Amino acid sequence: MPIHLLPQPSPSVPEQRSQSGAEARGASAYGHDADEEPATMRFAGLRLVHAALRRDLARLPNALRLLQPGEDDQGEALLRHWNFMTAMLTCHHEQQDTRIWPIVRRFAPELRLLLNWLEDDHHALDHSFTRVTTLVRIATRDTGSAWPVAYAMEDLAARLETHLRIEERQLLPRMELVFTEGSRLGGLGELLDLLCSADGPGTPDALAWLLDGVDQEQIERLLAECDDDVARNWPHWQATYQRCTARLWGSPGDLVPGDLAPGVPTRASDDLPAAGLRSIGFPFGELSSGNPGHGTD
Repeated sequence: MPIHLLPQPSPSVPEQRSQSGAEARGASAYGHDADEEPATMRFAGLRLVHAALRRDLARLPNALRLLQPGEDDQGEALLRHWNFMTAMLTCHHEQQDTRIWPIVRRFAPELRLLLNWLEDDHHALDHSFTRVTTLVRIATRDTGSAWPVAYAMEDLAARLETHLRIEERQLLPRMELVFTEGSRLGGLGELLDLLCSADGPGTPDALAWLLDGVDQEQIERLLAECDDDVARNWPHWQATYQRCTARLWGSPGDLVPGDLAPGVPTRASDDLPAAGLRSIGFPFGELSSGNPGHGTD
């Protein structure tokens, strides 16, 4: 049984207010106006991966440039983070190619050519990331090659950005017509399930990475898509992730606030961790040392 690290509030019944007939018709059973934005983001799993990839590919090159000779721990931390990011990208492509695209092809056949191109581009991107991974492995051990490899990262980020924008502008709006409002396909819950079934990155690491920089109100809505254990453990996972990556990224100016996927808000005053490169790195050990599926107690 998971231990509650934070006090758990007791269930309470919201205060009821008398309403006129018009007000009652315009409100839901939970007190929200009928025209209020939906409780969850459409295709949150897809959008969050896009946002996290943009965020890290904006700051990893400068973190690599700041690496100094003899900073072996920092080099290993950057390599682990890069490897984690590429593992998440692989799972993201698998989610699209094997679970989402086939359904879109069936119910929106006019999109088949676009989907074929996207799937082929997934393979090309995977090969490009594999090549850059080899370069990153070298650069984190030989800082003399850090700058050329950082430029290779930036070229890859620009290449990926083209792909992401095509998905977001040409495909996601059409997918909203294919999938019903309550569908789990493309959602955060489905992505976490896929990671578990595919023996991919653990839920604690994946969730902390995906929600890094997301507005707290939006986080609460996204956690509603997850099971109760995930929601209970989230404060601990978030705190551990922030502690382990607090000094990994260099200057906060490395990432432009708001430069994430459409629909994913960022914290205005906390876009990036503090400056410096003095951390042991990405929190694989601390976050994933417990239950591999749902993290530590």
